[in-house]
Order: sequence, then C-alpha cells, then structure tokens
Amino acid sequence: MAKNLLIVESPAKAKTIEGYLGKDFLVKSSYGHIRDLVKTDDAIDTKNDFTQKYEVPADKKAIVSELKKLAKNAETVWLASDEDREGEAISWHLYETLGLQDSNTRRIVFHEITKPAILRAIETPRSIDFNLVNAQQARRVLDRLVGFELSPVLWKKVKPALSAGRVQSVAVRLIVDREREINRFQAEAAFRVVAIFNTGNAKELFKAELPQRFSDAAAAEQFLRDCSGAGFSVAELETKPSKRNPAAPFTTSTLQQEASRKLGFSVARTMAVAQRLYESGRITYMRTDSVNLSDTALEGAEQEIRTAYGNQYHKRRQYKTKSSGAQEAHEAIRPTYFNQHTIEGDPADRRLYELIWKRAIASQMSEAMFERTTAKIGISTRDELLVANGEVMKFDGFLKVYFESTDEEHEPNLDDDTGNALLPPLQKGQELTLKTLTATERFSRPPARYTEASLVKKLEELGIGRPSTYAPTISTIQNRGYVVKEDREGKPRDYRVLELQSGEIAMLKRTETTGAEKAKLFPTDIGAVVNDFLVEHFKGIVDFHFTAKVEKEFDEIAQGLKAWTDMLHDFYGPFHNEVETTIKTADRANSERELGTDPETGKKVSVRIGRFGPMVQIGTADDEEKPRFASLRPGQMVETITFEEAMELFKLPKTVGQFEDKDMAVAIGRFGPYIRHDNAFYSLPKTVDPHDVTEELAIQIIREKRQKDKEKVIRVFDENPEARIENGRWGPFIRFGKQNIKIPKGTDVAAITYADVLKWAETGEQKPKKKTRGRK
Repeated sequence: MAKNLLIVESPAKAKTIEGYLGKDFLVKSSYGHIRDLVKTDDAIDTKNDFTQKYEVPADKKAIVSELKKLAKNAETVWLASDEDREGEAISWHLYETLGLQDSNTRRIVFHEITKPAILRAIETPRSIDFNLVNAQQARRVLDRLVGFELSPVLWKKVKPALSAGRVQSVAVRLIVDREREINRFQAEAAFRVVAIFNTGNAKELFKAELPQRFSDAAAAEQFLRDCSGAGFSVAELETKPSKRNPAAPFTTSTLQQEASRKLGFSVARTMAVAQRLYESGRITYMRTDSVNLSDTALEGAEQEIRTAYGNQYHKRRQYKTKSSGAQEAHEAIRPTYFNQHTIEGDPADRRLYELIWKRAIASQMSEAMFERTTAKIGISTRDELLVANGEVMKFDGFLKVYFESTDEEHEPNLDDDTGNALLPPLQKGQELTLKTLTATERFSRPPARYTEASLVKKLEELGIGRPSTYAPTISTIQNRGYVVKEDREGKPRDYRVLELQSGEIAMLKRTETTGAEKAKLFPTDIGAVVNDFLVEHFKGIVDFHFTAKVEKEFDEIAQGLKAWTDMLHDFYGPFHNEVETTIKTADRANSERELGTDPETGKKVSVRIGRFGPMVQIGTADDEEKPRFASLRPGQMVETITFEEAMELFKLPKTVGQFEDKDMAVAIGRFGPYIRHDNAFYSLPKTVDPHDVTEELAIQIIREKRQKDKEKVIRVFDENPEARIENGRWGPFIRFGKQNIKIPKGTDVAAITYADVLKWAETGEQKPKKKTRGRK
C-alpha cells in the first residue's frame, strides 16, 4: 500500500500526475464532486443560517467507498483538486465525506500539471481555505434557492415545466433586449463617395474616399457632376510612424472569444478542449481572469523568442488585470513549455493549443512598426477634400506570430473595403488623374446579435459571472429552450450606385443580401415571455447592476471580508417576499396578440404560445366551429409576426397533385418544409419556397430522393428486407430496423451473413450507455 494518497478531480489528470511521482504515491480521481445538495425541498434550512443537507449520489457511492478505504490505509492524504473556488469546495467535500483528519491531510494547488509544479506544490502544502469554500457554498445555495423558488412561480403563471436561474436570466434578458433593439431599428441610407486616381502612370492606381456622406441621391449626384472636368491635386501629405501592441495572454473569456472567431468553436467546446490540454500537462489552468504571467513563464517566453526569431523580437511585458475580482497570484492561460510550438494529437486539441501558444508568445514580443501616409486631395470645383490612407510595415514584431481578430470582422459590411493599401510615391501639389468616381448607397446597420463568445464578453464587462460560470450559463439557456443558436438566411435589398466615367453620370441598381446570420443567439418566444415576466415581477433577479453586486459579494466572501450567511440573509429575505407576493397577486403571463380579422370568415386572427409551441389561430374556442391553427415557421416570433405572414401559414398544408395514384401534400414541420406522399416524407431543398411547389417539382423531388436512397443501399438481406448494408458518412454500416450497427474493422462487406447481423445486433443492444463523468 502506498504511503501517500493523492486525490485529483479527473482520471486524465491522475494519469498525467502519476507519471511525475514515485512509487510512494497512489493518484486517484474523485470524478468531480462526490456529493451534492439533496434534491428535496429541505436541502437548505433557511431558518437555521442556511444549513445544507448533502448526499452522495448513487453513481458516486462506489468511488467514495474506494477512496475511504485507500485514505484509511494511507499515511498522508493529499487533496489536489483545482485551484479555484469550485476546486476548494471539492476538497472540503472530500475531507468531510471521507472522514479525513487535519493531522494527515494536506491541500495542494498548482496552475499547471508539470513535474516541477507538482513537486513544488507538495513541498508547500496548505490547509483548506474556508473563505473560498464559503464563497462557493454561497453561490451554490443562492442559485438553488432562486431555482427552487422561482420555478414554481413560472409553472403557475407562465407554463408548466419551466425553470429559471440567477445568471442565466440576465443572459436571456441581454439577448431579448438586443433582439427588440434590432426589431425597432430603422435603417438610414447615405451615399459614400470613393474615387480611383492614378499619378500619370497607369499602373499606379490608388483609392481615396470622401470622409462625409450625402444623405440623398440628389446631393451625391451634384457632387459627381461638379467633379466632372474638375482638377485634382495633392493638397496635404503627411507621413508619420505608428505602432501596434500585442494583446495580453488569454483569460477564460478572451480564449472563448478568440476560439469562436478564429476556430469556430462554441464556448462549451473551447472549455472541453482546454480541459484536456490542461489535464495532459500542455497548458496552465483554463479557468482564470488574470492576465498575469509568472517569472518562469516570462523567462521561458524570452528564451524561445530570442532562439526562434532573434533578439530584436523580444520585449518583456507584464500585463495588469482590469477585473476587480481577479487574483494576480493566478496566471493567464499559456503553454507549459514555450519551446513546444505545436503538439501531436486530436486536430481540435492541436488548433486550440497553437492559438494559446501564439497569443502567449506574441504578448512578449516587440511592437509592430508602421509608416502611415495620409494624402488629402483637393477638388478644384468643391471645398471638400478626398482622403487616401496608406500603410507600410517597417517591422513585423509580434505580427510575425499572431494577429488578434475582432467581432466586427464577422459582421459583413461593404464599408470595410477601404483598407490601408500601399500608396504610390506622392508629392504635395502633384496633379492627379481621376479614373472613376462612384457614390454608393449604404445603409446604417442595427446592433449585432450576440454570438456565444460576444455574450460572454458582455457578461464579463457587466461584472456578471466568473470564468467557471460562462460556459454552463451559455449551455443552460439553450438547453432550457429560452435561446437558440442558429444560422439565418438574409434578405435581398436593392441599393443605388451613381458612377462618373468619361464625364457621364450613370445610375445603376444593384442588389445585396442583408441580415444573414451565422451561429447567432436568438430568443425564443417562451424565452421572451419568461424574461418579461421576470422583469415585471423580479427586478433584482434580472437587474444587471444587482447581479454584478452579488458577484462582488462572492468575491468579498472569498477574500474573508464578508460572512457568507449575512450575504444570503440580505438576499433571501426580500427575494422570498417577492416570490410570495407574485404567487398571490400576479396575473398569468399572456403572450397572445390579436393580428386582425380573417377576410373570408370575419373571425379574429391571433398568435400565441400553445402547448406545442408558437402558433397562429383563426377563431376562438367559443365559436361554433373549431378554430384553425398553424405553427409559426423557423425565424418567426409571436411579437413580430404580421397579419400577412400569419395568413400565409394557413395556405399549408396543400395538395399539389397525385403521383402513383397517391396524393402529394406540401407542409411545414418541425424541421422545415416537406412533401408527404404515401406515408413517406421528402424534405424540400432550401432554395424552394413551399408555396411555389408544383406537381411536376414534387414528383422530381420524390424521384431524386428515392434514387439517392437506392445508391446508398449496398445490399439487402433476403431473410429480412429490414436488414441492409448502407453507405454512411463514415463508410458502410448495417441498418437493422431502427438499429444502426457498426461493422467490425477489417470485415469483408461482401462476406457478411444474416447470422452476423443478428449476432452484432444483439451485442449492440446489450451494451450499456456510456456515462459521462466530471464536475457535477
């Protein structure tokens, strides 16, 4: 039996650490939390200083039993859970549940899983930090109370089976508020003037722009007319040096934002990949709001930069964290070894590692140096000046390694084509030749919808949530159905272009796509209704400043400046009273809107959230005839759908003709528009409007789908037509009724018998479903 038992949170971490310690150490995993609050109403005694009742869940009993036995036989037990509040609480739960003693229990923490860091931690153990434990307990208790007391109010006043959380409700409010801001937005048009000049040398073309815009076409046309036959010359020329500094190394929030922009990762995926990198000893701890780097890291970065790029590329920088709750003792996210520019393994792991490496190494590199030239071009017939900007990189500095993205790069904007190109050699007073002059109609843009990453950024700016809560918050609001993340197609919009060429002005009409969205967060109808109810009756829960104040109080508890029970008393008393008052006095939330009158029947047309989701309705329950219903299409919302859009929905389902003596009906379902024929369903291509489907087109879609299905089938078994081998995305597989069976590697597909199918089908059904383990 090993003298020392060291307990960590995950098996991957245990495996990495075990390689660094000798035979005297046994490293075991607790698989996250080993106990939690009981599920019943008596989990927290609000009358007795918020005393909690905990239990070990069924799936953790075997782990606890094994750890108890090992702890009993060990000389020293080392609690090595993560270094944040959650990790501290896990150590405390282990201490309590395993019945450990102060005399032989040590608490250790480390920012990275490397041999020096682990050995250093063992040399400097400490006891459990109860201030951190209390801060985590306060959050856990507060969130349980809010969830347990708010949810029944929503069941009674909004809809059964709903739930609400403290930070999640604020996140939903941000998304609902932004959507309404966009719906209220009225685009304003203005004409942007761009000129293309040359210096006499036909190859030396450059672009200049008028800084101001014209609000109407007449003013833009007059400007172009005045420029026809005018003289152009360089009125002012200024060249000055400029520089660009690298960004600070990653925090949890900035990593999530940049991985979203550069790699297209969701917030949850970023954290899962980062967790793997941390546990395998590749990077430092991934839940942090500090941009600080240790002296060891600064020295490692310096050595690597000087070796790989040269002395002139190094500049030592120490960044200061702006966040008031951040702990400078923690580090930013960085690679554990700077000389490892890349790693082997899973593509996602490799890509995120390289992003972290580049950002961290760039933070210790020299500025990028530029020479910026601004030329102002005079017009002989007008007072305005056209402006041309040019930029020459004199020294790449940190840009040799890394360039930071911005959210704006992902907002399509035709105004972004000015650039900072290289200007040809120019002199003050030099005459220029105008090649083309255009005035293009541009429209103001509404505020951008949130992506997962930009929502995290906003929450951080407001002081809401902490590194460990961002990813769960984003996942929860989507899992509860209050928010959806999706792509949406844009709509065509016409715009005008006035063009001056060879002294003539031409008016051109062009079309652009506007409003296209990729992986953006949209509120659902139920999300908007729940938000409005909470805003009306629970102002504190969805108030940004109040929620940020609560976060600050958690920080104060963690620093030992405030008693956690006092903080909970201050919050819970007023909140509990609000709950009781709302249950007694609040009306049921009503999402119904009256849209108009059906011209055929004279009955009321309305829209509301029904049992199966948002729907429009003609008539009422009191009418003699039953009301007619139609579901809203994806992208439509109860609060914005128009009467005309609602009436369109009643045109479906419609029969478009017959094929093989059976009707073909076009309808819209949960997954979009489809054709139903002979109890089979055929999805419509995205480019086809369901209202435009003809009999000929429907037959073509059915035939094409059948042909594709035929080509997919490699072989059907005579013994049972429901057993067949098909070509799938990852190669051949067996479809057996509703069961999909993997073909063992190396099997000759042609040699598979029906007996093999039956054998593999039985084995597949007996396999237990995989359980995911981790923090709970």
